[in-house]
Amino acid sequence: MRVYLDNSATTEVYPEAAEAAVRLMRECYGNPSSLHGAGLDAERELKSARKTVASLAFGCRDNEVYFTSCGTEGDNTAIFGAWQSHRREGNEIVTTAVEHPAVLEAMRRLEEEGAKVTYVGVDKECRVDPEEVAAAVTDKTILISVMTVNNETGTVMPIRKIADRKGKAILHTDAVQALGKTDLSGLGADLITVSGHKIHAPKGVGAIYVKKGTKLRPYLYGGGQESGFRSGTENTPGIAAFAAAVRKGYEEKDAQHARMRAARERLLAGILDQIPDVKVNSPADGSPSVLNVSFLGTRGEVILHRLEQENIYVSTGSACSAGKKGGSHVLKAMGLTPEEVTGAIRFSFGAFNTPEEMDYVIDKLAEAVGSFRRLGSFR
Repeated sequence: MRVYLDNSATTEVYPEAAEAAVRLMRECYGNPSSLHGAGLDAERELKSARKTVASLAFGCRDNEVYFTSCGTEGDNTAIFGAWQSHRREGNEIVTTAVEHPAVLEAMRRLEEEGAKVTYVGVDKECRVDPEEVAAAVTDKTILISVMTVNNETGTVMPIRKIADRKGKAILHTDAVQALGKTDLSGLGADLITVSGHKIHAPKGVGAIYVKKGTKLRPYLYGGGQESGFRSGTENTPGIAAFAAAVRKGYEEKDAQHARMRAARERLLAGILDQIPDVKVNSPADGSPSVLNVSFLGTRGEVILHRLEQENIYVSTGSACSAGKKGGSHVLKAMGLTPEEVTGAIRFSFGAFNTPEEMDYVIDKLAEAVGSFRRLGSFR
């Protein structure tokens, strides 16, 4: 049996999405900027995909959606674009201590350019207090960036409450882990970034929602594609696949959510029943796609590789932070002890997971944790 539980890192591609990409590569390979028939065919596909993503993913107008290459590009576009467009109005930015590296590293770069960044903390469930965010906002604040769903714990952030008190500042939310799991329409954010490979589309495609009237300088310059906002020949096969994945996920949303939540609850119940000395780091009301648990007296990385030998794939945190020393910045911000951080495992669920798979995972996980503890190699 093979059980893939690292869907927050990337997902298996839907057959429908793969078929859409292949069709565009084989049958509709023109450049959408070309004036001949092949180009016009590609342009029609591009418009159709934009309409799908706008209506189903964001609930917005077609001309408020721009395609990107990934979530990181989207986050950088939002952050650097807002800074360059509004820095004369102020130099203050508010974010949280638990953002994805695509946001945090961009913030550190802006600090070198004179930005004053406030990093608001979170509680023990990784949730930011909207009152603390509001308190950090001044008349010089030009940007607020708070993720919609935390990628390590699944905590859903109070974006709508933050939007209500953002003042004149632009509100950006990294919704990469929220797309397909949380309703993004009516969030109140001015900028929303998403990525295809988290929702069973191929890697290399994403999108950014830019609320009409939001002043945002382009990040890439060149041929003026995407209405001059994001130059570069559009990845039409990837965009078509992205739209197909959005449509598939939307059509099966209720069933997928129920299956993911059932799998998460079954795994959690089995862990609590069969493995002593654990700490659950994900909130009960978090996204059904993520479960983060610390197995005290173990090392998460060792457990990960032991499970891999049984064809079970999990992670110890964000794939974009893998290999960095010091442990998860998210779990540390939540106040976890070094032992709890070291022993943490993230299980993340997708459209292809089933509750029945979790019985196999629980058995092998209990064996791995028990074996490690008996060896006493951690203490």
